[in-house]
Amino acid sequence: MKERLRQFMMGRYGMDHYGRFLYIASIVCLILGMFLSPLLTLLAFALLIYQYFRMFSRNFYKRGQENNAYLAIRHRITGWFRTKKQQVAQRKTHRFYKCPSCKQTLRVPKGKGKISITCSKCHTQFVRKS
Repeated sequence: MKERLRQFMMGRYGMDHYGRFLYIASIVCLILGMFLSPLLTLLAFALLIYQYFRMFSRNFYKRGQENNAYLAIRHRITGWFRTKKQQVAQRKTHRFYKCPSCKQTLRVPKGKGKISITCSKCHTQFVRKS
């Protein structure tokens, strides 16, 4: 039986990060659908069907593109939270300013008085109190 399942899955795409996200989202929608709306239950089953379609697909290139697009969005979101967490951790020793022209975030040490800050991206200079 194990061998037959392995032969069936040979050449299929399988599970990836986007598939796991779809699976978890379908479970959440299913649980919320029991309490809120039957439309959420329908959405849960649609997500589950799409997740199985992706898992059994033989089109590796298309499924890989979908997964890469999902990972890019996830990285943008988690990166923003990671940056904010680091800024909160460093708030006692550093100040963070945005460049007035390119909006690049710059980190300067605290307690140096008025200093001239040069943006590393666009080389604009501006004066702020650190």
